Amino acid sequence: MKKSKAYQPELIESLRNPQEAEEYLNVALEEDDPELFLLALRNVTEAQGGVARLAEKTKLNRESLYRMLSKQGNPEFKSLDVLLHALGFRLAVTANR
Repeated sequence: MKKSKAYQPELIESLRNPQEAEEYLNVALEEDDPELFLLALRNVTEAQGGVARLAEKTKLNRESLYRMLSKQGNPEFKSLDVLLHALGFRLAVTANR
């Protein structure tokens, strides 16, 4: 029996590509599950250098970022917008198809 391989390192490596990260976040958002979207955001944050680097870019408190991205996280709209902007993304609205 072949041992399974951890996927996290490969996922993080692929999320260093901005197009991959964009698609990953959009798919997570389409699932209509806030916990899943926050997990995706955590993974993209890790791929982009981690929470400490993001805290520097956003000028937000590192502990606040950890809390915001936790399973119980519930980021305010403004904080989410700042976070996404620092990662190189923006919020957008599209019509249901």
